[in-house]
Amino acid sequence: MSDPVLEPTSNDTSTAKIVYILYLVSIVIGITSIIGVVIAYVKKSESPAWLQTHYQFQIRTFWIGLLFGFIGVLTSFILIGFLILFFLVIWLIIRCIKGFQYLEKQQAHPNPGSWMF
Repeated sequence: MSDPVLEPTSNDTSTAKIVYILYLVSIVIGITSIIGVVIAYVKKSESPAWLQTHYQFQIRTFWIGLLFGFIGVLTSFILIGFLILFFLVIWLIIRCIKGFQYLEKQQAHPNPGSWMF
């Protein structure tokens, strides 16, 4: 008998893909990132270990992005904030693309606790 934890199903990965997509859409419609992080929190505990790394990565992406978004908005009146917000968008896009790549290979994210990529 095979171990179901070791065999990912498309349903497992499709939810994580949806979270990455919601994060990318949040660049235009900010509220979708909140929906994405809620899904990641809900699905994290019931997923296989390799997929939990993706949900952990997505949860950290939300909170780090929120922190730098807040800093960017606060400092935008001295113009440095616009640069911070620009780099935040680039950072978010790169994190989502890299997460997608590991997810497509059905691999655990190698460093879900990272602040960068």
